[in-house]
Amino acid sequence: MKLDRKRATLVVIDVQEAFRPAVPAFAEIAGSVATLVRGASELGLPVVVTEQYPKGLGKTVDEVSEHLPSNASRLDKVRFSASEADGFDLGGRDQVIVCGIEAHVCVAQTVSDLLDNGNQVHLVADAVGSRHEGDAALALRRAERAGATLTSVETALFELLRGSDAPEFKAVQELVK
Repeated sequence: MKLDRKRATLVVIDVQEAFRPAVPAFAEIAGSVATLVRGASELGLPVVVTEQYPKGLGKTVDEVSEHLPSNASRLDKVRFSASEADGFDLGGRDQVIVCGIEAHVCVAQTVSDLLDNGNQVHLVADAVGSRHEGDAALALRRAERAGATLTSVETALFELLRGSDAPEFKAVQELVK
């Protein structure tokens, strides 16, 4: 069940300004998400970004949005599951790398729907968070029990590379240093 760059899409869920003061380790989570976005862009993966009620919660934080590829799909939503957002599309890919906020609400419901739809879900544990750390931990356990594969930023990116002979190896290696 290794990630394959021809089958994978990165889904970034609700890494928005309103969560900055509320989510412990927000800066680290946003940094991890930015690394994933940069790596996905380097490797040519499609990127889908959602924003939950941006009028109230703000836009995707600058440290993530400044690295989004120009062809990233940006979706506003009011439903918790990203897969219910108008225009949500994995482009025919069946592996989904999921990261974002809040782990126990929007991320959890997205993971559940993606699994129910037959996708392989790789939930990036060091790139998700919740206002309460216990909620995030619970969400990770639930997702894993439901069939998601827990991973890390570095693990996901190096699985996608496959080896140091990949042309993008040096660029991706720099991202995780």
